[in-house]
Amino acid sequence: MSVFLGEILAHPALAAADPLVHPRGVAADSQPVRWVHSSEVLDIAPLLRGGELLLCGGITLATATPARREDYVRELAQKGIAALAVETGGALPGIPEDMLRTAEEFGLPLVELRKVVPFVGVMQAINSMLVSESVGHLQQADAATRAMAAELAHGASLDKILGVLAGITRSAVRLTSPWGVTMGSAVPESWAVRDNPAADDDGPEPGGDGTFGRAGGETVLNVDIPVRGVLMGRLEVRVPDAADVALAQVAGERAEDILGLALLQHTPPGLHALAGAELMRAVLNSSPEWRLEQLAPGAGFPTDSPAVVAAIHAASPQELRGAVETFLSTRRIPCAAYLDDAELVVMIGLPCTDTPSERRQLVESLRSLEGDHDAVIAVGPLAGGVAEAAWSLAEARRALEVRQIRRRNASARRRFPARGLVVVDAEDAAVESLSLTCLDATAREAFVNRQLRAVLEHDAQRQSQLLETLQVWLDSGCNTAQSARELHLERQSMHHRLQRIFELCGGDPRGTGRLAALHLAARMAGLP
Repeated sequence: MSVFLGEILAHPALAAADPLVHPRGVAADSQPVRWVHSSEVLDIAPLLRGGELLLCGGITLATATPARREDYVRELAQKGIAALAVETGGALPGIPEDMLRTAEEFGLPLVELRKVVPFVGVMQAINSMLVSESVGHLQQADAATRAMAAELAHGASLDKILGVLAGITRSAVRLTSPWGVTMGSAVPESWAVRDNPAADDDGPEPGGDGTFGRAGGETVLNVDIPVRGVLMGRLEVRVPDAADVALAQVAGERAEDILGLALLQHTPPGLHALAGAELMRAVLNSSPEWRLEQLAPGAGFPTDSPAVVAAIHAASPQELRGAVETFLSTRRIPCAAYLDDAELVVMIGLPCTDTPSERRQLVESLRSLEGDHDAVIAVGPLAGGVAEAAWSLAEARRALEVRQIRRRNASARRRFPARGLVVVDAEDAAVESLSLTCLDATAREAFVNRQLRAVLEHDAQRQSQLLETLQVWLDSGCNTAQSARELHLERQSMHHRLQRIFELCGGDPRGTGRLAALHLAARMAGLP
């Protein structure tokens, strides 16, 4: 069986910390934990896999802004960790309300450790217990994989192969296409016996509409199934409360190769899809130009075809991939996509005439994609041909980095959206990209200080937001009314801030050569 959060908090190693779970009423006993990790780094989410209990001493949280703390909790929740445990009483007297509110909004258990315990000892004690549990799961998962391979060797159907996995996990399993069409499904044999008092009644029973009813609840796990680098299916495992979620996760991941072989037999990918996947792998690996030009025609891209590459980070990347590819195909726009770990990369072809206008329309159209998507799409600059695709992707990724920097530095008054679909245009971050690639950190810092030292010192001493005000004003084309609206300020307050900025910067820069230098420095401020 899985090891749950309640069991871990009751372990002597953690019980000594007098843990208190927030919000009240969280069912800690039903929250499985895969591993225990400790870190003070606020950007730790991309390094986690999900299912962890994360221990934090609270030192960096004590000095972080409310906006950064909220982002920290949101990013961990979206990564799917089991819980966040924060030590209070020292640098952090209590868990801040902004963190509690965000944790409750995103359904993340937040554990307050009210006494000091050695995190190293906690991890050694708990993780050794989890390792023993994992060994048993691996043994059972390997047995299931061997049984599935035997069924495949005898020419069994997808339903029968999936039946082996359903039996060992005691869960309903379903294999779908990337767009959600069911290709095979199975439930444990015990579920098929209905209205039989002698039957094993630990699991839910299949419903008449193809869904599965349950007494308490269920956990849904998803595993992508690629075939020769092309995503061909998704395994969905619906684990009832009575079953072992950790075992289902391990068994599902172990079944990936067998199910890939099964799909290869039943629905092999087409040549066009294979060529697209191979082209995108070459782009991701920054292959030589001749290799990209060699692969492009097979994927539907002439070698001199203008294109942009988009880097997409999404809570459900395959769902968004379907929406993006459907949107492009209905407009007969050539594209090739590849899922690389948690990042979805899409190359999009554009016509050779009026290309900049077509790119602008593409960016606007992506912002209105149908569906409720929680994702950030960064569209790279225009590549003159497939040989420049890797550069377009690098710029798109850099635009994502710049957006994260801007979000961290933004005041609470001017918040960036935390959820929903956000489309970022890499051309809007061209200055930051140039600064990051062509200037070292020392040169950037020296230039910013020469132009904005007085403004930076004013903000540091008086906790003001003059730098942010200047950035917004310059980005708006020196439009005072528009800047006031974006900053949620009265126009008179905006004028007062600008007057103070002009005094610190040596006068109104409009109509002088200093305007460009101030704008460049303002865009570079905050870059690492």
